[in-house]
Amino acid sequence: MTGKLTIMDYPLAEKRPDLVRTRGGKKLEDLTLAAVEAGEVALEDLRITPDALRQQAEIARAAGRPTLARNFERAAELVDVPQDVILRIYELLRPGRAKGKADLLEAAQLLRGTYKAEGMARFVEEAAAVYERRGLFSKRF
Repeated sequence: MTGKLTIMDYPLAEKRPDLVRTRGGKKLEDLTLAAVEAGEVALEDLRITPDALRQQAEIARAAGRPTLARNFERAAELVDVPQDVILRIYELLRPGRAKGKADLLEAAQLLRGTYKAEGMARFVEEAAAVYERRGLFSKRF
């Protein structure tokens, strides 16, 4: 990816702009108002990329924040997952929303099989086990 990033590289846009790229490969310096006005910058150029999130994870890990790093890594997996799918799974993860463990395991399989989001799939599977143990599948209100 980028080599070893450290906390000294944060924030990347200021300290390491050479590493910041759009999905289409544009450099940060190419994202100007003039380029927008000329139609050279698309909305997709302004979206965060999986690489940017993984770089943030690397910096978080270097800063001794492993939980934040894992969150960035899972977020990187979700960049290409359609928003309606994310919202549907989010709703299932709210206590009392899923009917049973199978609902969450099905969501995990969708993430893993369709979107190759292995870390997110594991996260949802862990949630399913915790919800089962704590009895959080039936509606509580």
